[in-house]
Amino acid sequence: MTKYIILVREPDGRADRPTEEQQSTHRANWNKWFEKHGPTGNFLGGSALSLNGKIIKGPDAEVIDGIHKVGAEIVGGYLLIQAENMDKAVEMAREIPVFEVDGYLEVRELQVTG
Repeated sequence: MTKYIILVREPDGRADRPTEEQQSTHRANWNKWFEKHGPTGNFLGGSALSLNGKIIKGPDAEVIDGIHKVGAEIVGGYLLIQAENMDKAVEMAREIPVFEVDGYLEVRELQVTG
């Protein structure tokens, strides 16, 4: 089995607030995904990310307050999974409900080092 990270990219929810009903439905759909894939052993972990952070960049490792954004888009979280191959990883990822909030996913194979 190969390990993959799924980066969850989505609009910053502070800019366009969903209704309570939309939030509740979205959480329920995430829970369905976890209930389906958790028991298989293919979901290895993950987390939502806070909006607090720092960017470190440049040759002098300058520290900048804030998180990386492209317009109103942020990396909202990540999932760590394992699958037989990239196609199977993508198949799992396509069931993640981020698409219902105009988000998208990036599936990347973890590079084995050492």
